[in-house]
Amino acid sequence: MSNKKILEIKDLKVFYESSRSFFTGKNIVKAVNGLNIDINQGETFGLVGESGSGKSTVARAILNLVKSNSGEINLEEENLLKLKGSKLRSKQKQIGAIFQDPYSSLNPRMKIKDIIAEPLRVQGKKDVEEDVKNLLKMVGLDNRMDNRFPHEFSGGQRQRIGIARAISTNPKLIICDEPVSALDVSVQAQILNLLKDLQKKLNISYLFIAHDLSVVKYLSLKIGVMYLGKIVEMADSETIFSNPMHPYTKILINSIPVPDPKIERKKKFIPIKGDIPSASNPPAGCVFRTRCPNPTSDCKDGKSEMGLIEIEPDHWVDKCCVNCK
Repeated sequence: MSNKKILEIKDLKVFYESSRSFFTGKNIVKAVNGLNIDINQGETFGLVGESGSGKSTVARAILNLVKSNSGEINLEEENLLKLKGSKLRSKQKQIGAIFQDPYSSLNPRMKIKDIIAEPLRVQGKKDVEEDVKNLLKMVGLDNRMDNRFPHEFSGGQRQRIGIARAISTNPKLIICDEPVSALDVSVQAQILNLLKDLQKKLNISYLFIAHDLSVVKYLSLKIGVMYLGKIVEMADSETIFSNPMHPYTKILINSIPVPDPKIERKKKFIPIKGDIPSASNPPAGCVFRTRCPNPTSDCKDGKSEMGLIEIEPDHWVDKCCVNCK
């Protein structure tokens, strides 16, 4: 790893209009509402949170699959939101993506050699057969399998093919959007180890998106906990687990099962109230107040100060929740 910054996101906002009716008019969904993160070369940043927190929208915004309303997405100090045409396509070649579902992310009508070769051919490379075989070998597959179709592989093998496609263009950054959630636990460990090995060999940076904190801890140097479009706590992996400050982080860590049944039975269960609110109608004031175990009157009235505060070096927590117990 180095101190060279690969990705820097500043105050990113992604709002979109959902279904509207004669009675309600416009319905604005604040999917991402002021996100700030940065990732250095060869580093993994873990982004965690429940479904509906805005994690995948961040991924799609980086990949230019959704329109960002404001902010910056800087890839090696160039703001992708201000680039167009060939300049944007040139920078996008430096970003790869690994998707959640290995079954639907591969075209069932294409052979594996064509799936992996497609990004290379888009870039204008013609003789790609040897590259495909080398990529299959790098991800732990027999390169003689390149003439098969996706249905002839298991879920773990398909995800390896997806990884081979993601690294085919030698990207600087790979977006990993829940890449192991659809796999068996034993296969998850194999894929995570593969991602670690490739990171060491190729010096790639990862934005690793997941809802499982234990998976994120294994791979990530830094972790950001996301709730309703905002980061509510951010620190290095060890600090998040040894000294969580935000009540939402504590609840997520508490939900991780412990392998020892004696310890698991003694563990104090911390419940979380209700479902995550709608991003089209977020709570006033502190976004977590409707589910917080101990909300104050200031949280309810929206009078408490919002935003992240650095409570110790490189450990950031939402100002409203820094003193929550």
